[in-house]
Amino acid sequence: MALSLININVNVTGISTRFFNVLAATLPVVDGTTVLASAFLDDSGNAATAFPVVTNGYYNLYLNGVLQEGDSYTITATELTFNGVTGSIPPRTPLIVEAVELVTVV
Repeated sequence: MALSLININVNVTGISTRFFNVLAATLPVVDGTTVLASAFLDDSGNAATAFPVVTNGYYNLYLNGVLQEGDSYTITATELTFNGVTGSIPPRTPLIVEAVELVTVV
């Protein structure tokens, strides 16, 4: 039996959407602290109504430009929730939520 090669061409692209919030006041953070999606602006500077629901991808959270550990937060359509962390985030600190949806084309 002869060897046959199968060539499968799969393209994966990511669709990224970002949301921005610059804190007006200190945000005390304990386990379960939430920030509503409506407190953020989208890439166009419009008030966000919700975060996209990511089914095949991931979310990133940046505090003052620094990527945070994935287990330290969860994101739903309506809010960002801090998990298992305590402290405070000072005023004028930018919070950036990035939703990346992966799209596979065969």
